[in-house]
Amino acid sequence: MWTYHPDLLDRPVPRYTSYPTAAQFSGDVGAAELAARLDGVNRNAPLSLYVHIPYCHDICWYCGCNTGAANRVQRLTAYVESLEREIATVAGRLNGNGRVQRIAFGGGSPNSLPLVDFVRLLQQLLLCFDAHHAELSVELDPRRLDAQWISTMAAMGVDRVNLGVQTFTPHVQARIGRIQPLDMVERAVDQLRTAGIATGFDLMYGLPGQTPDDLAATLEAAIAMQPDRIALFGYAHMPRLLPRQRRIDASDLPGLATRFAMAAQGYDMLTGAGYEAIGFDHFALPQDGMAHAVREGRLRRNFQGFTDDPAEILLGLGASAISQFPDLIVQNEKQAGPWRELVGAGQLSATRGTFRTPEDRRRGRIIEALLCQGEAHMGTAHPMPDLGRFEELGLVRLSEGRVALTRDALPYARSIAACFDAYLEPAEKRFSHAV
Repeated sequence: MWTYHPDLLDRPVPRYTSYPTAAQFSGDVGAAELAARLDGVNRNAPLSLYVHIPYCHDICWYCGCNTGAANRVQRLTAYVESLEREIATVAGRLNGNGRVQRIAFGGGSPNSLPLVDFVRLLQQLLLCFDAHHAELSVELDPRRLDAQWISTMAAMGVDRVNLGVQTFTPHVQARIGRIQPLDMVERAVDQLRTAGIATGFDLMYGLPGQTPDDLAATLEAAIAMQPDRIALFGYAHMPRLLPRQRRIDASDLPGLATRFAMAAQGYDMLTGAGYEAIGFDHFALPQDGMAHAVREGRLRRNFQGFTDDPAEILLGLGASAISQFPDLIVQNEKQAGPWRELVGAGQLSATRGTFRTPEDRRRGRIIEALLCQGEAHMGTAHPMPDLGRFEELGLVRLSEGRVALTRDALPYARSIAACFDAYLEPAEKRFSHAV
């Protein structure tokens, strides 16, 4: 078991899916800067595409994603038509440059769209980009997944899907507004496996009314299905920023000590079942590409979490989607209505972002290395931040220009990485706790 040091977990810290984080985005950076970077993409530069579908048929109360109700056909149709235009606009700006290696559909729930619209979007991507050999992945809601969706995805070459599961415990499902029977997920996994599509699960601990026994039952059920990957996230309760979370009774949430024990329980159960730990909240079977990336020192971190994607350029398509370049991060207009207006006028839709200065990139490399490889070499030209408390507790080993996390440091990895964040405020309230 990990050792619990509550003082090290008091401070909310970012998940560091980028550095600088979205907290540093401003309206001074946007479409013009994105256009310049697109113009500068080399002919054979590896690209990854992220396609955002900000709709779900059922809005879960815990969810922190940018998503709205898929309750009107006209709303979905208008979004898909605008997304087709944006795909054409961005591809046109690239003018044939770049080679797309990965395409990820996320949300929301991409299968909140009619199946024919999902096919339309994928065909548009293949028409506009050099993407015929790209690896395809899709985030899915198991409650809206049927045999036709699965067979069509297989025919279209989808390689991997990720199922939003969260918990299999009925009374916890009721407390988060997501009723999802176990046998429904079991059938989906069986059909996906038969179709040759790899699967991943998103699971959560720290949910309202959830006990360690509830988490154990969910993990046992997940392990029995043998998904290729499992992400085990701690629920972040931030009703001030996410009004839908006000439907969750905060008095029903496990305390920090229980959350810590749940995170440790998840790690022990999953690694004991043969999964390899990927960073601080992902797990993969040994033959999975993510596990290979860890063993070979190639694990990365981007807006989709831990990844084995090596591309330095990620292009976000759709409302609120984020694009990343070595020296720039930009986010598209968040609201679907204004986003459609920009796209309809033939404009790039980025409206906020940040430059990545050389110092940002240096610190970003250190943070990413700590979270992905467990150690970072920062050289001797820059001062080391104060890591004395972590060193005293045996969580880090320091040598000249090098920081290495010990085996016991995993639940504190984000807190240690945050010591290298030049922007983090002492009383930050925009982020979740590290566990």
